[in-house]
Order: sequence, then C-alpha cells, then structure tokens
Amino acid sequence: MNASDAVREGLIPLLPRLRRLARALAGQVADADDLVQIVLERALARAAQWRPDAALDKWVFAIARNAWRDELRARGRTQHLFAPEEAGEMAADRTAQPAQQLELALALAALPPDHREVVALVLVEGMSYGEAAELLEVPVGTVTSRLARARATLQAHLGKDA
Repeated sequence: MNASDAVREGLIPLLPRLRRLARALAGQVADADDLVQIVLERALARAAQWRPDAALDKWVFAIARNAWRDELRARGRTQHLFAPEEAGEMAADRTAQPAQQLELALALAALPPDHREVVALVLVEGMSYGEAAELLEVPVGTVTSRLARARATLQAHLGKDA
C-alpha cells in the first residue's frame, strides 16, 4: 500500500476528531465545515508528502492549523463570532444545558487563535503538552503558558473562581 492509499484510508476514522478540532479553532459550524473540507483536499493532494512512520493525525492536524491560520490571514481580521443557534454544538460537555454550551462557545471564540489552538489540542483532543508543542512547533513551556492563560481567561469569562 502506498502513502496515498494509506492517507485515504486513514482519513475516514479521523473525521470526527478533525471536525471537533475544526470547530474548536473556527468557532462557527459553517467555518469549521469549510475548514474540514480544505484540510481533506490538502491532505489528499499532498498524500505523497506524508511519511508512513509519522502519525497521520498529527500531520492532518498540522494541515488544519495551518489552513485556519491561512484563512485568518486571508480575511485580514481576527475572528468574529456570530452566534447562530447551533453554536452550542461545539462544546465538548454534552450534559451541559444549551445556555451553558453557548456561553462556553462564546468564551472559546473570544480566545486569541494561539490560545484556542492549545485548548483544542490539549483539552479537546487530549494530546500531551509535548505532542501539542511538537505539532505547533513551539517549546513545551509555550504550550503550558498559553494553556494557563487560556484557562484563566475562560474562567474569568465564565465567572468561575480560578
């Protein structure tokens, strides 16, 4: 099996995680869906660049992160959240009330993109700090500090004690 076939087969089980990551990065369902489509197109077009000894999920998540950064640059502005009814779907806690989910979605969307990336990778996807640092190409200390600042911002926004 060549790399292209391996990528094609490996993408399908990654779709739920990729969509969850895209929602955490983009904040809006429509933007997340567009991001997933862009990532899949890029991954398939560049399948020959993937090394079989590398983790496919990390490679695909790096494509997602870079594609989202490209989109933000192309827009020429920071992300704004227009909170449609389905915005609460993005929250990981399905036991929360819809109002809590929307409040969490708004708080996540208010984070700077670099903080949102770390939250998405570590808290949503469950990557270790080291894995996230490797994917983001930053030191582990940067991941730690971004996550700490993101948590503090989220707690302040949600009215929780630190």
